[in-house]
Amino acid sequence: MHSIGHDAETNTLAIRFKSYDGKATSLYHYSNVTADDFAALRDAESIGSHFHKQIKPHDKKYPYVKVEAAPAA
Repeated sequence: MHSIGHDAETNTLAIRFKSYDGKATSLYHYSNVTADDFAALRDAESIGSHFHKQIKPHDKKYPYVKVEAAPAA
């Protein structure tokens, strides 16, 4: 992951993924992510592992939308 952020008012998790060479790529927004959920992700020993185990497989609980294919130039 390139970067993560959270909007506590809307319970939205923002994740910017990265390519294998480390460059920022797609931006996704995940809904229903509480501040506690975000804190667990942010503070995890491995953010990627936590995301792939606790958020990504639960798309009914945490529906998502692709906001941007790649960052604006």
